[in-house]
Amino acid sequence: MANLAFVLLAVGLLTVMIAWGKVQPLLAFVVAALVAALLLGVPPARIPGAIEKGIGDLLGSLVVVICLGAVFGKLIADSGAARRIATCLIAVMGPSRLPLALTVTGLVVGVPLYYNVGFVLLVPLILSLVFQSGRPAVALAVPLLAGLSIAHGFLPPHPAPTALVATVHADMGTTLLYGLVVAIPTLAIAGPLFATTLRRIQAAPPLFANSAVADADLPGTFNSFATALLPVLLLGAGTLATMARPDLANALAFWTNPLTVMLLSYGVAAVTLGLARGQRLPAVMAGAQDAMREIAPILLIIAGAGALKQVLVVSGVSAQLGDMLGSLPVPPLVLGWSVATVIRICLGSATVAGVTAGGIVAPLVQSSGADPNLMVLAIGAGSLMCSHVNDSGFWMFKEYFGLSLADTFRSWTLMETLVGVFGLLFVLLLSLLIG
Repeated sequence: MANLAFVLLAVGLLTVMIAWGKVQPLLAFVVAALVAALLLGVPPARIPGAIEKGIGDLLGSLVVVICLGAVFGKLIADSGAARRIATCLIAVMGPSRLPLALTVTGLVVGVPLYYNVGFVLLVPLILSLVFQSGRPAVALAVPLLAGLSIAHGFLPPHPAPTALVATVHADMGTTLLYGLVVAIPTLAIAGPLFATTLRRIQAAPPLFANSAVADADLPGTFNSFATALLPVLLLGAGTLATMARPDLANALAFWTNPLTVMLLSYGVAAVTLGLARGQRLPAVMAGAQDAMREIAPILLIIAGAGALKQVLVVSGVSAQLGDMLGSLPVPPLVLGWSVATVIRICLGSATVAGVTAGGIVAPLVQSSGADPNLMVLAIGAGSLMCSHVNDSGFWMFKEYFGLSLADTFRSWTLMETLVGVFGLLFVLLLSLLIG
């Protein structure tokens, strides 16, 4: 019990440093890992090596995939492909089905784009639709942002799910397929269905400029959809093929590896959305520099979580935690969700909540026999719970749509909570079907 108290103390210290002290997350993780190691009796001479190994082991398998995901998403945004996808879906489904069209848009665009990029890119579209249709802004925004949020929390190659796949030794392709199965019904409830209750919330949004790309210069519809969804199609096809024909696993191993998939997808995007449309290579590559700068803070968060996780492993507490959590009369998937939820409420960041919970719960996956792919999704659902005033997304939503605090809690916070609750519910149902 003393060791558990020391772990809780270290996590509490991490929470205070980030939430109250505004300490940069990597520094906070390293300090928390150092304190935990000393309290847990790790010989001081071994502590720096353990921290370095934890950072290297976790980043080593993720840094290229996450960076490629960032530059791929940046190219999808800058080329206008994301806007083409949105306008096409809205045109196909018609004015009467605007909430449904925006729901699909949020999920489809959310696959290649990181959350903040998708948010800033698509809010002007929402505001233009509000002007054209006369519908309440919040009722149109929530379905789209629910789709973005679910993609951010559940689906690789987004940073937190990708890091969790490595932490709990899941398979990225299988996690993606399971994630889509869970995402669709969750999105239907937290998106268009919930949005019907928000029609009386009045927003007073300021004016925002739309994309700099003129409509006539947007890429074609097929090109936009095919390129943006290429990573999903390749990972999904590879996973389904190996499920149907296990004997092909070795032959397809190179082509279904996430690194290969993301590199190939970025190469295709650079050609179809850039070079083939008359751009020079330096112009196509320019966005990659901005994307690398944007993704750096997330990589540092993941690195810090790896340091804390390795200290728990070296001290032997990781195995003890696994045994203790496994003995609790609570299903492992619910435990993973609960840990992520508590950290999310304390810290605000979904990424920090997900990767921190993964390090704590990882031994439980091995000791309990829980499906690691479902554990990634359960933790992802917990990491989206109860967004409130310590979450930057809360304030972005409030300010972009000119809402009061009460209306932001009523719309944004409740939407994120519905995503977390129903995400867990459908993960549990899926576990019964595949178990």
